[in-house]
Amino acid sequence: MTPQELASALARILTELVAERGADIAITEQDTQLERPKNREHGDWSSNAAMKFAKRLGTNPRELAQEIAERAAAIDGVAQAEIAGPGFINLTLDAASAGETARRVVEQGEAYGRGDALAGQRINLEFVSANPTGPLHMGHTRWAALGDSTARVLRAAGAEVTSEYYINDAGAQMNKFGRSVLAAALGEDAPEDAYPGEYIQALGRRVREQLPDLAELAGTDREAALEQAQELGYQLQLAEIKDSLERFNVHFDVFFSERSLHAAGDGGAPSPIAAAVDRLREQGHVFEEDGAIWVRTTDFGDDKDRVFTRGNGVYTYFAADAAYYLSKKDRGFGEKIYLLGADHHGYIGRLTAIAGAAGDDTETDITVLIGQLVNLDGARLSKRAGNIVELDDLLEWLGSDALRYWLARYPADSPLALDGEKLRSRSNDNPVFYVQYAHARTCAVDRNAADAGLDRSAFAPELLTHETETELLGKLQQYPGIVAGAAELREPHRIARFLEELAAAYHRWYDNCRVLPLAGEQIGDLHRTRLWLNDAAGQVLRNGLDLLGVSAPERL
Repeated sequence: MTPQELASALARILTELVAERGADIAITEQDTQLERPKNREHGDWSSNAAMKFAKRLGTNPRELAQEIAERAAAIDGVAQAEIAGPGFINLTLDAASAGETARRVVEQGEAYGRGDALAGQRINLEFVSANPTGPLHMGHTRWAALGDSTARVLRAAGAEVTSEYYINDAGAQMNKFGRSVLAAALGEDAPEDAYPGEYIQALGRRVREQLPDLAELAGTDREAALEQAQELGYQLQLAEIKDSLERFNVHFDVFFSERSLHAAGDGGAPSPIAAAVDRLREQGHVFEEDGAIWVRTTDFGDDKDRVFTRGNGVYTYFAADAAYYLSKKDRGFGEKIYLLGADHHGYIGRLTAIAGAAGDDTETDITVLIGQLVNLDGARLSKRAGNIVELDDLLEWLGSDALRYWLARYPADSPLALDGEKLRSRSNDNPVFYVQYAHARTCAVDRNAADAGLDRSAFAPELLTHETETELLGKLQQYPGIVAGAAELREPHRIARFLEELAAAYHRWYDNCRVLPLAGEQIGDLHRTRLWLNDAAGQVLRNGLDLLGVSAPERL
């Protein structure tokens, strides 16, 4: 029996008691959610439902708890229901019911832990969105790890998620990039405002190789040469960014080009950015002043109204942001999640205001998550880029697994300082190693079991009575709820912390309960059943690590 099933049973009991009293109170499973008692003597699960509803039902919490407990004791699989303190209900499952979790996990495999808590939701999750004018650096790693893990967790909870990278490929920074690449390709001195770093020189060499007539073109038509060099340099740099992300095990469904917002539509239709102001005007939030076109974003809590089009007819960054939001709305997304860096706090108000001006619900249709900075002791500046720590160098030094895990195990809004040598260590002080080692142990048990002729041909869950088995089974039962909670709160770090607790429970069980028979000992149903439990632990470790984009090695 899972905590969710037990919570559902308690909700039904409480609904019956409410009806018997003639009260008009709706009961949901959220009202009867269970907690794992810190003291194992207090049972497997605890509920405070009686204390929540006693006053509304005009009764004493302990009296209501007693009524709930009496009926809960009759639930199939519940061995005991007791009252504690002011009205807690402590529930103990019988060994067979608790042990059934092992079979359920093994039989469901990769599907165990996945649910439908967010079924029906179409979510657009935008993250990283670094300018395509240089390599990805350490400042992008946290958003990449958190964004991809968040997408995985949301999907595991049943949501339909599109992970999206917004390519800022329009505007002044692209023109600066183009001038830098062209100068490098032609062997000229870099412009005063050029992007620094050897990577520009490397791009210039590649552009010159692929455009052998570039110098001749520059001599006759400098603007045409600049256009070609900028476009090719951009495509080469974007390809490098995509490659770095793939090696970091970060996947995007959509790479959305800002340039597409400025491009005219089919049949001479206005561009999305030109159409956006008309759509916002229809909502009644556009006005003109001093020759400029404004959006009255203060109506939706922004600190000031925003300029959409300047007096000279040039669109602002806000205009592109508005057109981009409307694009997401037009593509049928309900919630639009933006994961932004620490220096983007000012975007919360303007993005929320855009949602309001577009007619969306600012409470449910837009979420802006701000991540804090990360620094990594021992990280070296890039030789290619000169003044940054490149993602590629971090991957070479630490590997994807260590980076992904450590970056995902902390809340996004907490500043993060990491020790590079600790990330590289193969010890129990390194959480990713500790969790991966637990998984590798489950695989080693499987290999040794096969050599000993031990299989899962029998399953007797009532035999799993050791206290470490009860603890391990309890952890396995919690996993679906952990996934649902992490998805609901958009907090993948909850998965990492759970995996560390699960690994600890597994290691304790491994040290106390033998799966393999001793020399000369006959293989029995206890050995076979413990093999089920071993495999269930390995499956949940794999499932959880996958949600973090981290591998589950069979050997370490």
